[in-house]
Amino acid sequence: MTPGRAFHYKDSRLNLPNALTALRIFLVPLLVVVLLTRFKPHEALGGEGHLYLGAIIFAVAVATDYLDGYFARRRNQVTRLGILLDPLADKLLIVGAFLSLVEMGLVPAWVVMIILARELAVTGLRNVAAGKGILIRASALGKAKMVAQVTAVLLLLLSQPLPALRLPAFVALGVVVVVTLGSGADYFVRFWKDVVRGRGE
Repeated sequence: MTPGRAFHYKDSRLNLPNALTALRIFLVPLLVVVLLTRFKPHEALGGEGHLYLGAIIFAVAVATDYLDGYFARRRNQVTRLGILLDPLADKLLIVGAFLSLVEMGLVPAWVVMIILARELAVTGLRNVAAGKGILIRASALGKAKMVAQVTAVLLLLLSQPLPALRLPAFVALGVVVVVTLGSGADYFVRFWKDVVRGRGE
């Protein structure tokens, strides 16, 4: 779909893609609790079991992000509910994971502030555009941002029990900051071209 054209979706209803998105939202508080709560089963893996379990939960949540999009397209089940919940679920997952990493002392708080500010700004821009019947589609930078964030979270979680991953985790975190800022700037430019200048405002 090209920017500048109205878009229409099927009526909202619960289906497999939306159920997968809902599952991703449910996994967010579970991930936070697992990462930040210490309990006896952790001792079975030298006190680091919560990191492995958290990495598994996070990976499963990320997999639902791929699967809900796949089934929505394959089954022609793109709904208004899915359009609303999918980006919300992604943001909750990433922010929840990074906030947990801050609490664990693995990520500086300013990195999360950059991520959060970018997500809020882009969400606002897309909502304004949607109100005018214009869809600002995810760009290559936006998709790269998500890949970088997922990679960084997994590396950071596993860098504690696996010290060899600490340097790659640090590099991945730097990439996240750069791509997050770049993709945010890209959305502002496309918003200006497609919404502001495109409508003569």
